[in-house]
Amino acid sequence: MTIARRILFAFAGLLLLAGAWFFAVGSQQVWTWYAGSADQGRVEKLGEERRSQPTDSLACSPATCRARIDIALPVYRGPPAALMQRLDRIILADRDHLVRVDDRTSPDYRRYVARTPLLRFPDTIEALALPRGQDSALVLYSRSLLGSNDWGANHARLALWAAELDDARSEAGEAPPPQ
Repeated sequence: MTIARRILFAFAGLLLLAGAWFFAVGSQQVWTWYAGSADQGRVEKLGEERRSQPTDSLACSPATCRARIDIALPVYRGPPAALMQRLDRIILADRDHLVRVDDRTSPDYRRYVARTPLLRFPDTIEALALPRGQDSALVLYSRSLLGSNDWGANHARLALWAAELDDARSEAGEAPPPQ
């Protein structure tokens, strides 16, 4: 066997060993050791600033966010607490990959940690409902803990939730409120 082949087999063996260690220890624990807590905490001025790298996505109702938005949300019928309950039903249906992590002191605010199915990469998602008369505006902000690109994962997640909120509104027979 040539030296090049021995090096190749040694390298392949090391990769297999590293992969086995990664899954034996648990990917969530490895990411915590590497990058810290999966919960990135609360953004104080939600909707006013964004990251400089493409690892986040922002969805907002009209006249709610100053930062560039990716997804335009409508104004929703009903008070903020009712909107957040609808959002909880949609989001927490995926309990295998999502957990609520805020302190639950505000009925109009939520923070969740989502993880990808296989490698369990963590993302922090925040939701804030704001009163608009008798209706509610919504801010959704999703950001990755790891990497320099999320390949659209945060945008896709928020787009899905926005569509499911629209479906829930349609099923309830709600007409969109005047803008």
